[in-house]
Amino acid sequence: MTTSDHSPRVVIVTGASQGIGHAIAQTFLNHGDIVIGCAFSSPENAPHAQELLAQYPEKFFYFSVDITQTESIAGFISDVESRFGRLDVLVSNAGKNVFKGIDCELEDWHHNLDLNLRSHWYIAKCCREMLEKSKGVILVMTSNHAFSTMPGCAPYNITKRALLSLVQSLTIEWGRAIRTVGIAPGFIDTAGNQVWFDSHEDGEKSRQDTIRKHPVGRIGTSEEVGELCLYLASPVAGFIAGTTIVMDGGRSALMQD
Repeated sequence: MTTSDHSPRVVIVTGASQGIGHAIAQTFLNHGDIVIGCAFSSPENAPHAQELLAQYPEKFFYFSVDITQTESIAGFISDVESRFGRLDVLVSNAGKNVFKGIDCELEDWHHNLDLNLRSHWYIAKCCREMLEKSKGVILVMTSNHAFSTMPGCAPYNITKRALLSLVQSLTIEWGRAIRTVGIAPGFIDTAGNQVWFDSHEDGEKSRQDTIRKHPVGRIGTSEEVGELCLYLASPVAGFIAGTTIVMDGGRSALMQD
């Protein structure tokens, strides 16, 4: 599909200041859509967002939003509705690796729930009316940790598992008007995952060990996630709903020693 095949859609991408979110925003922009990105960082502290603002001055818009706060989400969506009057796609991507272990502090538990679970539910609720009018699409970013995980990755993996049920419930209850699909990336080559590699004694060895566990012989790219989002948001994916698609280079197919 090329940019001439459709009228520009209005797309929200949360967590758009870096990594996967930035790549998703770039993909929709390249396709000719209008993208409203948000993240916790202010525009001044979001250089990747600044690049998109300069490259797409009439197509990309950026808001600083604390996605853990319901009031912040509600205000953001109200601003979007006032300014654009419609919404076609919500890519609920914002999240963070809260890898504290099952013995985490209560503060870590609540922060994880607010950021990695409640925010996805609440922003969907706030966007519902606009998406119903456009027969729109919700894409919820979860993780391959929703299916199997590793020591020390709680409580993050717990909320990612819960997002599978959120995708199902949104489809069951709103599916006549809004199509919802989950996406569960595995290891994607982002700054966040590099931090995880570097937390080991030998970061490069950790990276290579991880690569060897992937049957495709590499880890994924943010651009690949963006292209999957573009496909799932398109009419040709119209019969895909209520499920979560794993993109992990075959890692989950391989029994680990």
